[in-house]
Parts: sequence; C-alpha cells; structure tokens
Amino acid sequence: MTDTPPQPPRHGAQQGAVPAAGDRAAAEPPALPVTFRPASTRAVLLGGGGVLFAVLTAVALLLPDIRPAERLSFIVTAALLCAALVLLSRPRVVADVSGVTVVNILGGRRLEWAEILRVNLRPGDPWVFLDLSDGTSLAAMGIQPGLARRRAIHDARALRALVEARAAAERNVAATDE
Repeated sequence: MTDTPPQPPRHGAQQGAVPAAGDRAAAEPPALPVTFRPASTRAVLLGGGGVLFAVLTAVALLLPDIRPAERLSFIVTAALLCAALVLLSRPRVVADVSGVTVVNILGGRRLEWAEILRVNLRPGDPWVFLDLSDGTSLAAMGIQPGLARRRAIHDARALRALVEARAAAERNVAATDE
C-alpha cells in the first residue's frame, strides 16, 4: 500500500468554499419544492426553549414564599425567552417552480429565479448570501454552517445548482420566444 501525499487545492480555491460552477462537475439539482433550514441549530434552539420554559415554570410553581404576581412574572419571562428562541429558529429557504422564498428571523422575501445571480458561501460566512440582479445581496439565513458545516455546503451547492438550472431553462424559453 502506497501513501499518496495530499493534493494542494487548485489555484484560487479556498478550503470549505462552495466551488464556482467551473470548479466542479455539474451537480444534479434537487427536485422541487425543497426547503433548506439549519436542522441542528433549530433542534438546539427549540429544545432549549422548551427546557427553559419548563424549568422557569417549575421554579415559579415550586417556590413557596412568592406571591401570585411573582409566579406570573416567572412564567411570562419564560414565555418571552421561549418566543425569542422560536424566532431564532425560523430561518429557511424554500425553492419551488416559480422562485425562492427566503425567510429570515424577522422577515421574508420572495424572489423570482431570474433575480438570483449567484449563491455565495465563503469560508467564515455565517450563512449563504444571494447576489441579486438589482445589485444588492440578500442573507439567506436558512443555510448556515454553524453546527452542520457539511450540510450547509451541500445545501448551498444544491441551491446553486437550482439557480443555474432555472436560469438556463429561462434563457432557453426566452430564446424560443424570439
């Protein structure tokens, strides 16, 4: 058995970056509709919220020398903290035949396929960024490498393959209409 030395990355490639279209074989896009969300992060946040609510409620009910208003304040505080964790677990990216819906913590945005020029997930990025045709960039927090780096890279590649496939399909439709 011979040991082969590890191959250095190709010129311009960064380890962990989502490769550009020319740097990899064409990935097969997933079937639509598809939803991307950080499952591990979501499980931690929702599980932590449930535990936090249960513990604070139990403390409120088990403390012997507090008034009903104080008990209620414990429970309301627990509910508010749990609601904040539910908001943090909300991000997702939903791709369907007509476009992409990006839902972040406090808001969402619907995009047509033609509006998305590029899908970016560079080393150190907290989540995917979408370069849009209006010159802006949109954070897509539904794909984030926090607790599941490999999954985020896989999801970013899948979304990129979808964007490329849909853009090519729209170009073909436009060419046949002329």
